Amino acid sequence: MFFMSKLVIFLISPLGSALLLGSFALLCSALRFRRLAMACGLFALLWLWGWSLPVVSLWAQQHLEAPYPALTMEQLPSAAAAVVLGGGVRPASYQENYPDLGSSADRVWHAARLFHAGKVPLLVLAGGSDDRFSRMSEAEAMRILLTDFGVPASAMVLEERSRTTGQNAVFVREILAKRQIDRVLLVTSALHMSRALALFQGVGLEVIAVATDHSAYPAPRWRLWLPSARALDDSGSALKEWVGRLI
Repeated sequence: MFFMSKLVIFLISPLGSALLLGSFALLCSALRFRRLAMACGLFALLWLWGWSLPVVSLWAQQHLEAPYPALTMEQLPSAAAAVVLGGGVRPASYQENYPDLGSSADRVWHAARLFHAGKVPLLVLAGGSDDRFSRMSEAEAMRILLTDFGVPASAMVLEERSRTTGQNAVFVREILAKRQIDRVLLVTSALHMSRALALFQGVGLEVIAVATDHSAYPAPRWRLWLPSARALDDSGSALKEWVGRLI
């Protein structure tokens, strides 16, 4: 199921769908369906070009992130715990000794802020591992970084079994139920928040969104119409969140 969901998300992504359509165009050409091949090839090119435009990727990101603005500590309520989802810190590989900070690592630093500001007494760190590439879980990687940020071990609980956001929600709910906690702050990227919020509410938790890593930044008007690999990647990330709500 995990592999299939990743495969579906890739095939629906701008790059994956363009490659799939391009492959179909080559097959049509080999079978001498020339007009169909040309139509599919042209559509694949236009599809890829469209999602590569910053104006498109920015719109897609803003659509997902707008409901979850960045809040100051004064604007945030207190709760019994904060749940921090993996994805911001890359676990140490077998060739490394320490975790690496990813592009979404702000969530970990923000979790430390929440703790030190007295907003939560407990941080639940959620994220499993892939034993093929790493010797530690995402939760353990976050624990190491949060320890460096001055959060004591007694204030952290690790959920290390999950590999998807849906599993995050189920396994974290089990941990919180044992502590009789049903109201939490949820810390993840603004782009991911809509899907994560729905999944955690779906397991019966009262969730307050604490979004970080906002990525929809304005750019000079002329650059919005120049295709770029960054815009294509951003568009793919946004599509992943939309598709993830469906599968």
